[in-house]
Amino acid sequence: MSGADTASAAAPARVGYGALLRTPGAWTFLTPALLARLPYAMLSMGILLLVKDTHGSYGTASTVAAVAAVAQALIGPQTGRLADRYGQAAVLVPSVLVHAASVGALIALALGHAPAWSLFLAAAPAGASVPQIGAMVRARWISTFTAEGASASSAAKVSTAFAFESVTDEFTFVVGPILAAAVATSVNPSTGLIAEAALTLVGGLAFAAQRRTAPARVVRVPGVRQASALASPGVRLLAGSFLGVGAVFGGLQVSVNAFADSVGQPGAAGTVYGIFAGGSMLAGVLYGMIAWRRSVQQRMVMSYGLLVLGCSTLWAMPGLVALSVAGLVCGLAIAPTLISGYTLVETLVEDGAKTEAFTWLTGAIGLGLATGATAAGRLIDAQGPTVGFLVPVAGAGLGLIALVSLRGLLVPAGTRSTVVTGSVERGAPAGLVGAVKG
Repeated sequence: MSGADTASAAAPARVGYGALLRTPGAWTFLTPALLARLPYAMLSMGILLLVKDTHGSYGTASTVAAVAAVAQALIGPQTGRLADRYGQAAVLVPSVLVHAASVGALIALALGHAPAWSLFLAAAPAGASVPQIGAMVRARWISTFTAEGASASSAAKVSTAFAFESVTDEFTFVVGPILAAAVATSVNPSTGLIAEAALTLVGGLAFAAQRRTAPARVVRVPGVRQASALASPGVRLLAGSFLGVGAVFGGLQVSVNAFADSVGQPGAAGTVYGIFAGGSMLAGVLYGMIAWRRSVQQRMVMSYGLLVLGCSTLWAMPGLVALSVAGLVCGLAIAPTLISGYTLVETLVEDGAKTEAFTWLTGAIGLGLATGATAAGRLIDAQGPTVGFLVPVAGAGLGLIALVSLRGLLVPAGTRSTVVTGSVERGAPAGLVGAVKG
C-alpha cells in the first residue's frame, strides 16, 4: 500500500449534514418527529403557568411540574425497553393517547381549583406517558446506517446524525417553553397545555405511522431474559453524568430568571438563556462537521471538563452582558457532551436495548433538571440570586469526577484490550470502529 493510500485509510471518515438529510426515507420520520418533540419542553412551562394562575402558588406549580418530570425520568426508559421489544408504533400509539387524556385531566382539575394532591395524581401519568421521540429517532438512524454491518463509514454517519439530533434537542428546548408561554399568555393559561397535548398526539401518531424506517423489534429467545440497558456499568456512568448536565439546565433556568429580576430586567432572562442554548446549538453543528481523530471517550471527558470550567464563572458575573458571555461559553460545551454521551451509549448495549439506553440518558437529564431547579430555587430564596449559579457547577463537577475516575467503563467490555490511546489495533473487529471513533 502506498503512503497516500495509508494516509487515506487512516483519515477518519466525515459525513456532512447535506448527505445525512439526503438519506432515503429520512424526512418521512424527521418531520413528524420534530412536531412530536416540540412539546417535550412545553409540558413543564405549561404546568407552571396554569397551576400558578389557578392556585396562586409557585411552590405548588413547581412541585406539580417536578412530579411530571420525575415520572418521565423513571418511566421513560421502561417505555424505551418496550419499544425495543414490541416495536415503536406499539408503544407510541397508547402512550400519546394516555398523555392526551392525562393532560386533559390535569387541565380540568386545575381549572376546577381541585386540591394539590389531585394535581399530583394527574401530573404523574402525564409525565410518564411523554413519548420518547428523541430516543426513537436515534434508534432509527442507527438501524438505517448499520443495516449492512458496522464500519468506519456507518460510525461516521451515526456521529453526524447524533450531532444533528443534539441541535434539534436544543432547538426544541429553546422554542418549546417560548411557544407554551406565548400561547398561554395570549389566550389563557390552559392553552399552553392544550397545544402541548395536541402536538404530542398528532406528531406522535404521524411518527408511529412511519413503520418502514423503524428498527426491527427484538425477537425474544425462549428461556433467555433480556437484560436491561442499565445493567451495563458504562450506561449507569453516562446516566449519572447526564444528571449533572440536567442540573446545569435546571439551575441556569431558575438562576438566570432570578438574576434578571434582581437587576430590574426580568424580560432579559429569555435572551440570556437563549444565548446559552444558541452556543450549544452552534457547537453541535460544528461538532458534526469535524472529522475527529480523538476517541469519543476522550471527547466526552474533554467537553465535560469545559462544561465545568464554563459553569464555574457564572456566579461571579456582575451584570447581564457578562452573564450572557459566560453563558455562551458554558453552552458551547453542552452539545459536544451530549453527542459524545449518546454516541458512547450506543456502543455499550446490544441492539435490543438501544432505545432503552437512550431514554435512560434523556430521563437522567430531565431528573437532573428538576433537581437542579429545585435546589437553585431554595438557595436563591435563602441566599440571593447569584448563589443559585453554584448548582450548575456543583452538578457538573460531580459528573466530571465520576467520568474521570470511572472512564474505563466507557469502553465496550469485549474491546478494552484492543484500544490503544484512542486508536484501533489492526485486526480489531469492525464493530469497534464505531466504539472508538464514534
